[in-house]
Amino acid sequence: MDVLDLYKQTGAYLEGHFLLASGRHSPKFLQSTTVMQYPEHAEALGAALAEKFRDLELDFVLGPAMGGVILAHTVAKALGCRALFAEKAGKGMILRDAFKVTPGERFLAVEDVITTGGSLRKAIRAAEAEGARCVDIGCIIDRLGSPLAPRSLVQLEFPSYAPDACPLCRAGVPLEEV
Repeated sequence: MDVLDLYKQTGAYLEGHFLLASGRHSPKFLQSTTVMQYPEHAEALGAALAEKFRDLELDFVLGPAMGGVILAHTVAKALGCRALFAEKAGKGMILRDAFKVTPGERFLAVEDVITTGGSLRKAIRAAEAEGARCVDIGCIIDRLGSPLAPRSLVQLEFPSYAPDACPLCRAGVPLEEV
């Protein structure tokens, strides 16, 4: 599967000047929700990512809301375990009360695109606060440089800049929040 081509075909590969969830700026953005709106693409991406983790014994797959919700579901389906997600609460994330986590449960944390890994780290902390243990990390696209070193379907070197060092800002290119 050519993941980047799939993003391009669905209009999910964008070029311009974008504000990333990490707060950094980039001339390129991958809008995974555009790809994941097609069940056949979501299932294919989830199954492909799940193949990298077949050797693990897992109780659940966890993703951060919003980007990791559908991915966690499709990966969990392919691996035959539960799918959970963490959602924003203040500066961190929490698991919904409906998600019951037993201390000692093992989980895989997944995200669509990882740049700094901040959202995924918050999701992991939420599950670990319930006593679960993160045994691995996966993503569709690793923008490289993430301290999480996830297993990914694709690694890309898209530049990203701190806002005060962004050449696109200096050039006057309008910033888009996506």
